[in-house]
Amino acid sequence: MPLVSSTPMLQAARAGKYCVGAFNVHTLEMLQAAVEAANAMRSPLILQTTVGTVKHLGADYIAAAATVAANRSSVPIALHLDHCSDFDIIVQCVRAGYTSIMIDASHSPFEENVARTSKIVEITRAAGINVEAELGRVGGVEDDIVVDERDAMLADPEECAVFVERTGVSTLAPAIGTAHGIYKGNPRIDFDRIAQIAERVAVPLVLHGGSGIPDTQVRRCIELGMAKMNVATELRIIFSDAIREVFNDHPYENDPRKYMLPAKQALAAAMAVKIRLCGSSGKAGELA
Repeated sequence: MPLVSSTPMLQAARAGKYCVGAFNVHTLEMLQAAVEAANAMRSPLILQTTVGTVKHLGADYIAAAATVAANRSSVPIALHLDHCSDFDIIVQCVRAGYTSIMIDASHSPFEENVARTSKIVEITRAAGINVEAELGRVGGVEDDIVVDERDAMLADPEECAVFVERTGVSTLAPAIGTAHGIYKGNPRIDFDRIAQIAERVAVPLVLHGGSGIPDTQVRRCIELGMAKMNVATELRIIFSDAIREVFNDHPYENDPRKYMLPAKQALAAAMAVKIRLCGSSGKAGELA
């Protein structure tokens, strides 16, 4: 099937109290691993790329590879641009075939965030593209975006309701105490805040910083309304460690197939674990 908007799958996830894994991919092998895991688990899937990856590979190359993968798959697959504040790159990705976009104006004042987000919603509405936005600021490092812990701000539940009403966004990523990257200590997730936001906001909520959150806390977030979970750093580490292991055993290996295949297999196994944690196994059939 072709690439699809993530909106229907995320609406179904929120209604069904599960979530869909959004896996950051940086190579063809990482993309293939995600698709293989989703097909094996019969799960909907969101392939996700950062602005840095778009600049590195090209939006058209990424969209073409994702389209081939989707056409060969029997599960719904969306292609998402994560954390983008550059209007030109958003337009580039939309034209290339992305079906989901995150406009990140969370560093701007509230009114500017509303204005910039509303503009993206307006230009993508006719194409049915999912638009995600962020309120508050999630700490940590995501691609080339660095938010110091002191600068991270939690989302205000009332502001979330006003923001969604005024912008018409499809999904909302509120800052609730998670962080991008691997946690230095235990995550300090504000579950009461998630519940308050979910009471006021009908659209699916997005959990950023999904790498390294204890399973019990992930499940609690899903129960409270998180319908999409972003996972990036943890996947890069697994992929890189698998390649490193090959070179530890065979330091002079020069055939990329010999180290990329084990990396892809390790990543697919890890993604299957994440899919099971999300509770989306077997849910692809409900979206057919």
